[in-house]
Amino acid sequence: MDGDIRTGTVTQVLAPAAWSEDDWRRVSVGVYRSTAGVFPTPGSPHHKLGVHLGPPVNVSCRCREQVANGPRRHGDTDLIPAGIDGVWIDEAPASFLRLGLSHRLLRETAGEMDLDPDRIALTPRLQLRDPQVQHIAWALKAEAETGETGGRLYAESLSVALSAHLVRRYAEPLPTPRPQQGLSERQRRRVLDYIDAHLDEDLSLARLAEIAGVSVSHFKPLFRRTVGAPPHQYVIQRRVDRARLLLANGHASISEAAFEAGFTHPSHMARWMRRLLGVTPAALVRHGA
Repeated sequence: MDGDIRTGTVTQVLAPAAWSEDDWRRVSVGVYRSTAGVFPTPGSPHHKLGVHLGPPVNVSCRCREQVANGPRRHGDTDLIPAGIDGVWIDEAPASFLRLGLSHRLLRETAGEMDLDPDRIALTPRLQLRDPQVQHIAWALKAEAETGETGGRLYAESLSVALSAHLVRRYAEPLPTPRPQQGLSERQRRRVLDYIDAHLDEDLSLARLAEIAGVSVSHFKPLFRRTVGAPPHQYVIQRRVDRARLLLANGHASISEAAFEAGFTHPSHMARWMRRLLGVTPAALVRHGA
């Protein structure tokens, strides 16, 4: 092929014009013709399948680690997951059927198959010869061409069947992330500083988890591994320490110390002081720290 490869052009020659866009919200179908040339294809929010139509055409294509060179025959299919770029070079004009499947549909289908949609991902595949994909593709193409009554329901059922097949055959598990052993130093410092600065407020787990940038369910074990105590126990200890300093230094009355340290009532503070320090607030006032 001539080394001076020009960018090709693509023209849509069949769209489901008899159907509203809402009808095709989970699947899109179109037939296209392309010139010879290079076709850089940016990632799409939808999963795409390109099915070659007609006589063979020599094609070179690359999509991530997938590379294919050689003749593309009628029915050969490229599977391009959402968000993935690719480059195609066609040596001659070609026609192809393009199917688009919504990311939401793939997630819903995976869930119906008892799979965690967050733990699997479709992988790019080039020049597939998959009879089941072809069968569903031809049925969707025919439906787009005829637009018969009940077509929306039929197209929905075909799109679900195609999604299930793609998940079963071409989805791979994502690597399991290593569990975090504890809060990072930055997370630890931010959370502990926030606690000390807001002892007189309602320190909810949700707020502390937000400060750390993790979910509540993850925050509790991470905090305990890092600090050596559950969040509520650590907060109580810091409130007792704050009240002890206020009382021992004579900077506050018992009621004021309880309020400034975040206790709901002086008796609440007294109960925790006896438990953690072995002394009462009154004894601290009399004898100091």
